[in-house]
Amino acid sequence: MQKSMTADAAPASPALSGAGAAAGTATTASMAIVLALSFSHGLNDMVQALLPAIYPIIKESYGLTFSQIGLLSLAFQLTASMIQPMVGIVTDRHPQPFSLSAGMASTLVGLFILAYAGSFNMLLVGAAFIGMGSAIFHPEATRMARMASGGRHGFAQSLFQVGGQVGQAIGPLLAAFIIVPRGQESLTWFSGAVLLAMLVLFQVGLWYRSQKPLAVKPKTIGSMGGLSLPQGVAFAYGILLLLMFSKSAYTACLSKYYTFYLIERFGVSVPSSQYLLFVFLATQAIGSLIGGYLGDSVGRRQIIWFSIIGALPFTLALPFCNLFMTIVYTAVIGGIMASAFPAILVYALDLMPGKIGAIAGAFYGVSFGLGALSAAGLGVLADWTSVTTIFSVCAFLPVIGLLTWFLPVAETIGAKAAH
Repeated sequence: MQKSMTADAAPASPALSGAGAAAGTATTASMAIVLALSFSHGLNDMVQALLPAIYPIIKESYGLTFSQIGLLSLAFQLTASMIQPMVGIVTDRHPQPFSLSAGMASTLVGLFILAYAGSFNMLLVGAAFIGMGSAIFHPEATRMARMASGGRHGFAQSLFQVGGQVGQAIGPLLAAFIIVPRGQESLTWFSGAVLLAMLVLFQVGLWYRSQKPLAVKPKTIGSMGGLSLPQGVAFAYGILLLLMFSKSAYTACLSKYYTFYLIERFGVSVPSSQYLLFVFLATQAIGSLIGGYLGDSVGRRQIIWFSIIGALPFTLALPFCNLFMTIVYTAVIGGIMASAFPAILVYALDLMPGKIGAIAGAFYGVSFGLGALSAAGLGVLADWTSVTTIFSVCAFLPVIGLLTWFLPVAETIGAKAAH
């Protein structure tokens, strides 16, 4: 694929190909590894998506409020957000080829706890275990995908990301077909998918170990265990975090409360709301793949511009739509917004070459954390007002995307940071 020399579409070079041995192996590693990681990401996120998919079921059976639904999301996402940066820093210093299988084991424990939980407190524990599994999975998986990318970092990241988004889309569909008619305990049916992912990830771990990845030296990491950031990089990350807030808060609104919105406003059934949630989540997978592919050629900043600002007209119109146009507009919003994350993550990795685990852990953690806080806050607002109100309030979040104007040139700052 011909690459343009735009300011932020960094060319494939050893300085930007990853830490240590990642640079030397990127051009020879098999794309089959990225596909295996994407497949496992799909199974992992499919199981995780079962939690919000069963919200309408457990809300009725446990008599939960919207605030408690928000707390469940908080338990899952905040656990993931707090642990992921630490996992990333540790795996930068000490690469862990089989940590992904261990993360899936935590997801498996959480799945069984959710299936047999007899109280709201046990639901919180199950959600936290699933969040812990996600925290362990993402940082090292991102490093492996980058190592196997052959220099096509945006495409590899989007392919890895699209696996997770396909899994998120399938989760509600399977919940409608299996869990809704058979009950909460049928969550255990999905344990086979987790075991399959553990087996695939074990094989990926064998490949990763054979690459002999080199650890990042401790002196390249800040005194507080985080990153020591040059001024330009810190400013760029500040802008990226605000953009992530815009994306994560609105996505949390749709993914966590879309089913309730459809039921409350249009009177659709619970299974029908799950099917429509699938449509929204499926378009996210498509948008992510397209955004990552185009980011390698037209530039990260251009994709970020489009992915956030492009959704604004549709988010503003959504609260006034009928059912059919609601389905259409949410699909468009999902596709446009999802194209941002691969571009944001690869842009961030290019700013700080060699610290893949720490950066990936921080940005996945921020994404989960902002989603968690947003979901909890929106749940409280929904209890005070209504579900339809939170969709009207969140419609203005993409305006924050105007801050993309202030993003600096990625590879220029990244080159300085690498020295």
